[in-house]
Amino acid sequence: MNTYTASFRRFASSTNGATSISSREPISPEQLRRLAPSVFAESRHSSRSERYAYIPTSAVLERLDRAGFKPFSVMQGGSRDEEKRGFTKHLLRLRHIAAPLTVGQSHPEIVLINSHDGTSAYRLMAGLFRLVCGNGMVVAQSLIEDVRIPHKGDVAGAVLDGCIEIMDRLPTVTASVSAMERLTLTSGEQLAFANAALVARYGDDEPPIKADRLLTTRRAADAAPTLWNTLNTVQENTIRGGLGYVQHDANGRRAAFRRTREIRGIDQNTHVNRALWALAEEMRKLKGAA
Repeated sequence: MNTYTASFRRFASSTNGATSISSREPISPEQLRRLAPSVFAESRHSSRSERYAYIPTSAVLERLDRAGFKPFSVMQGGSRDEEKRGFTKHLLRLRHIAAPLTVGQSHPEIVLINSHDGTSAYRLMAGLFRLVCGNGMVVAQSLIEDVRIPHKGDVAGAVLDGCIEIMDRLPTVTASVSAMERLTLTSGEQLAFANAALVARYGDDEPPIKADRLLTTRRAADAAPTLWNTLNTVQENTIRGGLGYVQHDANGRRAAFRRTREIRGIDQNTHVNRALWALAEEMRKLKGAA
């Protein structure tokens, strides 16, 4: 296996141009251009007016790169309109190279979202990366407010300032994680958390699995029933999918064996991630007040 292949945890692609890539090493501009071309769109989409200040995400990344922020993960949204595929919404997870990764620990990230078709302004959020499982979380807005930057003025400079602003607030996230690690949940509390996660994932639709399946641990390190381990386990199972279940027909007869789907859409990934973090924060407050 070559170095390029080994460094990537996942590559998902579809006929509508959607991609999802995550790496243990910084993703180079050449790799990024090939895997997520919307980052390098050469102009705004034709639907945008002259008032739309076109600043390609690649130019912003160059500015961030000089400040030490490197992309380690990227998602590119798809489109049924072939003409729009080079302009669609994209999400990048950035880490500062000065912060070494340690297995088992969580590390701060900047989550950057943008598009060149008018579906998104520049948006910055706080994130966490957990090396032991490759989980990428997004922190709830109730804990750290997003930074939104419209397509006008010095966009690259504003994005860099926003990254620094979010990094300055990250001690709040670290304190929250430490509190979650100290809290032990009962089996009933874990199940309540998993049930709420199913609602965040499937809404009003009937979920294909029972809530307890989301509590299936994938590694011994997550066995202790702390709030932090519960959040990580449920988040990984919800976002990555892969949980097996039996599908039945209209008469209740066994029809096929299926697996839950990975969440690949940028909006849904962000929504579910943030909902799970918000659930964990509420559980932490309730447990702390008990």
